[in-house]
Amino acid sequence: MSELAHAMPFARLLGLDLTDATPDRVVGTITVKAELCTVGDSAHGGALMAFADCLAAIGAHLNLPDGAGGTVSIESKTNFLGRATSGTRLVGTALPVSVGRRVSVWQTTIEDEAARAIALSVQTQLVL
Repeated sequence: MSELAHAMPFARLLGLDLTDATPDRVVGTITVKAELCTVGDSAHGGALMAFADCLAAIGAHLNLPDGAGGTVSIESKTNFLGRATSGTRLVGTALPVSVGRRVSVWQTTIEDEAARAIALSVQTQLVL
């Protein structure tokens, strides 16, 4: 599974560790580090969005039809629901809402290890 995450240099920068990756579910973790924080030692919203985007992209990749050239995010919406500080381990779970021949839509929940909601993201991935 790590080769899926490590194929994306940005996922390596985030420290993404995949724990489950199937066409129907992608689960991964990151640990919030100071470089991913904003003022007040809180995880930056962009870091949370990037984490969700990586998981959804992996799910979309696992559902690519034969002959496809890859996938790219074409829409993303994230609700920030809680605060995560430096050192917090986050768990993200991406589930497909709809998988078609040209686009797939993924919903990703991000929680801390106590299962507190940190963010909820919905993304659309285009098949290239």
